Amino acid sequence: MTSVQPEKKGRWWATLRDLYSLDMRSLALLRIGLALTLLADLATRFGDLTAHYSDLGVLPRAVLTDGILKPGYWSLHLLSGQPIFQGVLFLLAAASAVAMLFGYRSRLATVASWVLLISVHNRNPLLIFAADDVLRAVMFWAMFLPLGAAYSVDRALNTATRPIPVRIFSGATLALMAQQCFIYIFSAVFKTTNSAWWPDGTAVYYSLSYDQYATPLGHFLLNLGPLLTVFTFVTLVLECVGPLLIWSPIRHDFCRMVAVVLFVGLHAGFGLTLNLGIFPFLSIVTWLAFIPTSVWEALSKRVYGPPRSGLRIFYDADCGFCKKVVHLIRMLLVLPHTPLATAQSIPEINQAMELQNSWVIVDWKGRHHYKFEGIAYVVSLSPVFRFFAPLLRWSPVMAVGTRFYEWIATNRRVAGRFTRPFKFKPLPVKNPSWLSAIALLLLTLTFMWNLRSIVTHRSFVESSQPAVSIVRRVTNSRTAQRIDWLSRVTRLDQSWSIFAPGPPRDDGWHVVAGTPLPAPSQTDEAIATTEIDVLRPERQIAFDKPSLGDRTRFYKNMQWRTFYINLNRQIGQKVFPSYGNYLCQQSARQRHPLKDLQVYFIDERTAPPGEPQPVEQKLIWEQSCQAQQ
Repeated sequence: MTSVQPEKKGRWWATLRDLYSLDMRSLALLRIGLALTLLADLATRFGDLTAHYSDLGVLPRAVLTDGILKPGYWSLHLLSGQPIFQGVLFLLAAASAVAMLFGYRSRLATVASWVLLISVHNRNPLLIFAADDVLRAVMFWAMFLPLGAAYSVDRALNTATRPIPVRIFSGATLALMAQQCFIYIFSAVFKTTNSAWWPDGTAVYYSLSYDQYATPLGHFLLNLGPLLTVFTFVTLVLECVGPLLIWSPIRHDFCRMVAVVLFVGLHAGFGLTLNLGIFPFLSIVTWLAFIPTSVWEALSKRVYGPPRSGLRIFYDADCGFCKKVVHLIRMLLVLPHTPLATAQSIPEINQAMELQNSWVIVDWKGRHHYKFEGIAYVVSLSPVFRFFAPLLRWSPVMAVGTRFYEWIATNRRVAGRFTRPFKFKPLPVKNPSWLSAIALLLLTLTFMWNLRSIVTHRSFVESSQPAVSIVRRVTNSRTAQRIDWLSRVTRLDQSWSIFAPGPPRDDGWHVVAGTPLPAPSQTDEAIATTEIDVLRPERQIAFDKPSLGDRTRFYKNMQWRTFYINLNRQIGQKVFPSYGNYLCQQSARQRHPLKDLQVYFIDERTAPPGEPQPVEQKLIWEQSCQAQQ
């Protein structure tokens, strides 16, 4: 009996590991995609660094800490209100994201990126929308995963003798899978409480009618009529049950790929019809982590034909710089199976190396390639970057590249300084048991915090259902409240109300009118008749409905869109004075000093299909600018 029990446990564990492990190459795609998302997000935010993150902008630190920033939230960006300090933090975040992109010290880069991501999000809560919540959640679990185990600098310079496993199963892989389900299923639970999703089926109509987000294609699709109802129900069902496919014990590889394809298509549709910033790309990236091993193996067999499988690269054994470079090139060009060897190991190759003063590339037909032409040949075999090969073989580029290669070959010691930070060392992959235990504990708490977001929502707060009452009692218990600080510090305090419970209907647009300060030759009566559009002083003020193109120019990015939407929410009331001060100061800097300004919102509440849309002009803020001059 004693020998049977461990055997059964071993089989059970092996089955669990096979079903719910993640492929290292899929995790590498996740790492690359997250890094690109971070860089794109930072580039967008950097353009409004002063306006959004400094004391000269719409939300100075004094205003943020006076009742807007929630207890337990923290931000390194609060250490200074100067734009230069914010710029330094942005550069640090960009450097961390680049290191993450190339997989250089991957875990450290991921931790640093997560810290700086939370910091910038907490600095201005009025800019936060669904994509930011998703990015924070996925980045948290990414810190526990071996993101650098494939297609990375870490993997290229790995010296461990034990082979790196193809897949990994840990508490962190389970947490990432569960988090993906939380995002969609809890959002779907919210949506079931709103008649626009069920039973009316008008949610897609209202979403595409929301001009703050809609693209021209989205507006065009409003002509599809009854099909919009079908799209609504399909979206709701997919969010309810689609994520569960990654847990399927039956034909799990097939079910995972079905889930990946369905949700990639769903988010591509979102990106084409709605202006949602990084959200569609980020959501697609998160699904790439679940591409199964069988897909990678099939792709590898298809890609590695004779030219790639026959490629061999030889380098000078006496050149440490050369050894690092060939390992890095193999990684960067996604040719992980290409054998690397020292030229001295084969007399014929060694003779060719000394004669040409070059590395030696041997193709599948045994032909030799040298210097920069060898680089062009290796690039032509890259599954990802081969389209660069014609450019590298263009004669002007080839001539410059060859001269550069020859300079490097005769100045290896100088070139070696640039590769000095890259060290050959073992790459640890498997997480220790205690780290998996921490991930599972935090996953359990995250599940509880997600449940709390449901039962405390206005749609459930008065519910008398026994299950809701039990969950409310547990999530509001003293024990739960004592550890609630952890959710705020880690920003695992999640609520997935994405277009939920129902799509927004308070559509409209903003107009900021300003009265210019009189010039010495002007009278007050003349000034009173020359109101200007503060946000677009080169244009005559108008309250007419803007086109979608005008909206895109006005709301320059998703952060500004979200800010102006939040101006109409309760949180917006707290920032109107600082927002008004910012506009006054901006106008003065642009040589349009103002006497006063008025902020209007033209409320165009979305009406049901076939009904006219009411429009109402509302004055939501006014203030004098003379104290700011």
